Amino acid sequence: QVQLVESGGGSVQSGGSLTLSCVASKFTHNTYCLSWFRQVPGKEREGIVAIDNAGTTTYADSVKGRFTISQDTAKKTMYLQMNLLKPEDTALYYCAIRWGDWCSLVAHEYSYWGQGTQVTVSS
Repeated sequence: QVQLVESGGGSVQSGGSLTLSCVASKFTHNTYCLSWFRQVPGKEREGIVAIDNAGTTTYADSVKGRFTISQDTAKKTMYLQMNLLKPEDTALYYCAIRWGDWCSLVAHEYSYWGQGTQVTVSS
C-alpha cells in the first residue's frame, strides 16, 4: 500500500517560513488528492490544503494567502510552502492521500497518512 513520509518541520519565529515535503511511495492510482492536515492536542485534525492529480488546489481560509501547495509528479512529492507563520500555526502536520478525482479537506475521507512532522511557531 502507499506510504507517505513527511519532512521539513521545525521551529521558527512568528513571521518566518518553512517548507514541508511529503514523499509518496507505492503509488497505484492515476487520479488522487494529496492533502495537508494539522492537529494540536485536544483538537480535531484540520484540513488546510489539497491538490489533485491535475494540479487543482483547495485552501482553507486559515492559510489562504500564506501557504502554497505544489507537487512534483515525477518525484511523487508534495510540498507545502508556509510563509508569514503565526503561533496558531503550531501543530503536527500530516500529509494524506485519497484515490479519486475530487478533493476534500475532511480527514475521514482519507485512507493513507504519514507519520507527521512538528511545526512550532514562537511569538
